[in-house]
Amino acid sequence: MIVYTEDGPIREMLAIATSTDPLLDRANDFMRRLGRWVPFDAAWLALSDPGSSVYAVVGSAGLDRSVTDFLDRSNTARDLELAGLDRCGPPLSVADLPVPVGDLPTWADCLIPAGYREGLGVALFEPAGAHVGFLGLLYTSDELPSAVTRGRLARLAPLVARGVSPIRSLLASTRIVPGAEAGAVLLRDGTTCLLPGLHGDRVFRTGSPVVEIANESLRAGQVYRSFLWPARDTDGGSCGYVRVTVLAATEVPSLARAILLVSPHADCRGLTPRELEVLGLVVDGRSNHEIASLLTVTPRTVAAHVEHLMHKLSAPSRTSAAVRAEREGCYLPPSPRARTG
Repeated sequence: MIVYTEDGPIREMLAIATSTDPLLDRANDFMRRLGRWVPFDAAWLALSDPGSSVYAVVGSAGLDRSVTDFLDRSNTARDLELAGLDRCGPPLSVADLPVPVGDLPTWADCLIPAGYREGLGVALFEPAGAHVGFLGLLYTSDELPSAVTRGRLARLAPLVARGVSPIRSLLASTRIVPGAEAGAVLLRDGTTCLLPGLHGDRVFRTGSPVVEIANESLRAGQVYRSFLWPARDTDGGSCGYVRVTVLAATEVPSLARAILLVSPHADCRGLTPRELEVLGLVVDGRSNHEIASLLTVTPRTVAAHVEHLMHKLSAPSRTSAAVRAEREGCYLPPSPRARTG
């Protein structure tokens, strides 16, 4: 028999919340440990998509695959909203819900047929107030959860929210990009939202060339890409370059596609704006004739630019220059809209 003390579960759950394990591992660790302190017959943990009302199940205990598949559907998000379980508040049981359980397909079409009669659910929020997801406990008995169980779940829920926050995982990825000062989350629908803890930047506007380049890179299967982009001063004029880094979201890609970061004062390796533009087209696989056509210059001019940039990059060939430029992120990629050939 396990003796419950206030420190025991808090210490265990905090250890999971602050671990460096992958998000899905942390979620399942929470499910295993939670059962030691809060009784349930089954449980599920879902994260909310910051760009929509959809939830993604990231951890469960005691549930068949058919049930978790059902919980991944959009109806679940609608039911949580109707039941008030997407808002900050104490854990609610089925008996507490403001709508009849028969009006909620998640219960009427899935959980009740699966043998569950009662439940206890709580919305998960980060300390700063951002909505993270939902934690639900399920019971085969129709006996109401006790006040003790409700209180324990209320105390442990913030630790679970902290441990499974997708933003926490995304922020940890920014540490590999030195000097990053601005950031955004690229969502599944191609739109962006601010990455907490960093400044915003106009290059992250939905539909901007940088966002289009990032989406194109992800569609091509790239998990990392770094390149230069013109910086703008307060009057809209160009004032050097910033480095843009695209990092694919690999832990829960169903929630966010990538993070986009901007680091100021990028090193251009002495390349001129035109040489950076030519180099970007070389990286893109364009021939000198194609580059000449796109830039409205002669092939001889392009050849001269290529010779100059090879010298500045200490690259013995055009191909090695492209490889080095990609590795170091010292090129200006062509905008997808500008590609005509």
